[in-house]
Amino acid sequence: MIPHPCPRPAQAHLRRLLPGIALCASIAVLARGLEAAQMRLCGRVWLEALNTALLLGVGVRTCLRPGAVWAPGIKCCARTLLNVAIMCMGASFSMGAVLRAGPGLLAAVAGMVVFSLSFTCAVGWLVGLSATRTLLVACGNAICGNSAIMAAAPVIHAREEDVGATIAFTAAGGLVVVVGLPLLGPLLHLGGAAHGVLAGLTVYAVPQVMAAAAPFGPVAVQAGMLVKLMRVLMLGPVCAVLSVLRARMARTGPARGRVRVVPWYITGFGAMMGLRAMGLLPPGMAAALAMMATGLTVLAMAALGLGVQAGAVLRAGRPLALTVVFSLLGLMGAALVLVRGMG
Repeated sequence: MIPHPCPRPAQAHLRRLLPGIALCASIAVLARGLEAAQMRLCGRVWLEALNTALLLGVGVRTCLRPGAVWAPGIKCCARTLLNVAIMCMGASFSMGAVLRAGPGLLAAVAGMVVFSLSFTCAVGWLVGLSATRTLLVACGNAICGNSAIMAAAPVIHAREEDVGATIAFTAAGGLVVVVGLPLLGPLLHLGGAAHGVLAGLTVYAVPQVMAAAAPFGPVAVQAGMLVKLMRVLMLGPVCAVLSVLRARMARTGPARGRVRVVPWYITGFGAMMGLRAMGLLPPGMAAALAMMATGLTVLAMAALGLGVQAGAVLRAGRPLALTVVFSLLGLMGAALVLVRGMG
């Protein structure tokens, strides 16, 4: 009798991953469809696929409670595929555009990011928010919202509940900023470029920057996109600093000697930027990598939502909400002072 061949380890591992990945992919496709429906019906997107995927994932987790068979694939999307997405994001950014803007603007944006990080950490400490969630809020508000939160989370060993709760609150705050900036614009008495810089300094995602700056003309959109690009470029250095600090703290504990100072995906992020800056990435490949990064990030958001317990989010509500609100107010105030000071 011929024995039935055993599946290879790689094939068996893939079979374990497929159910959870398929579930996350289904949620991601639905989120994309809802985003497209908003554009078709309303002429603009109020809730992006990233945030929609997170909310749908939370809803599925609350109503259906996926069992253990789904867990390996969900974990793969929330960690491995997310890290690949962060690495691919590096191909989206042009160092040439930043260098042409001059060192003064880059220094101002870097200073704003440092201020926002410090101010948010102070607010989180005052209201009693945990250090992990405070750092996640700080990175999200200071740099680029969801992407920064998800990039910083593995560096500081944040739990999926921390990530999901933080993204939920910061996403709500980000939507308020996007809607509020065009309404406040006439009261601020700023020029088109200044409005764009203000949007680039305060709004999270690139499409949201375009939506917030578009009412003030094409110059505002161009200025906002450039400043937003500079903020996103701070993602690598900030995560690297957090990683070094985490490594120093870990060396005093039982895990010393096994700490990776800079995660591989942050190194890959910088390498992708370098390849594009040197002209080694063809435009078509850079565009494909950017699309891949966006798709994998939506997939990861669905996975993070599936790992969030709604009850845990509600229990952490008040300190987290206060930190997000005051962090955004501080960022808006400082950005307005900076824009007026720059003329």
